[in-house]
Amino acid sequence: MDGRPESLTLKWGTLKDWNLTKDGPAFAALKRYHECGSVSMSAATQRDTDEQKQAICDIIDALNADTVYLDWDDKTVSKDEAKRYVMEYGKRASEAP
Repeated sequence: MDGRPESLTLKWGTLKDWNLTKDGPAFAALKRYHECGSVSMSAATQRDTDEQKQAICDIIDALNADTVYLDWDDKTVSKDEAKRYVMEYGKRASEAP
């Protein structure tokens, strides 16, 4: 980490940018995200597995911050809203809870 507080940015339902403490629990979840499936260099082409989506939710839970930034929507949201965004992204309205 470079002295900035922890932060997480999501776009297209997946990870776009992050600043995490290297020995912290959020970083451990990020490592698991990379181990759970393939990772694209572009958020637009990333297709997360269910395990990767859960790892993102674990990053959000462990994040030492109260909010997460949604890049495409240009807004800051609560952790619960960010997890809902990740889990529901790409589902048809009829599939979403």
